[in-house]
Amino acid sequence: MADLNSVIEGLKDKFNASAAAGMEDIFQFNIEDGDNYHIIIKDGSCAINQGDHADPSVTLIMNQETLKDVLTGEQDGMQAFMAGKLRAEGDMMLATKLSALFPV
Repeated sequence: MADLNSVIEGLKDKFNASAAAGMEDIFQFNIEDGDNYHIIIKDGSCAINQGDHADPSVTLIMNQETLKDVLTGEQDGMQAFMAGKLRAEGDMMLATKLSALFPV
């Protein structure tokens, strides 16, 4: 299984800029057993940073394994949410756009 940092860095290659047209949002990933990350989506561009953002649009809270599984397509994000493996704070509907922004 790939390590979490390489999976997150790989998101840059999967980024679907057309799905991000007109968006200006921040996705915060709070990793319970690892480092936090945030992704800034701004009108067709994507920046991935380690650490916390002061004002995220949505915060997704989970462990490393769940994040890897969701980002690699091994687990559906909605299924992880329904199973209690993933919690969301803020604009929860925005979280559903992740699969369009970063198709597997």
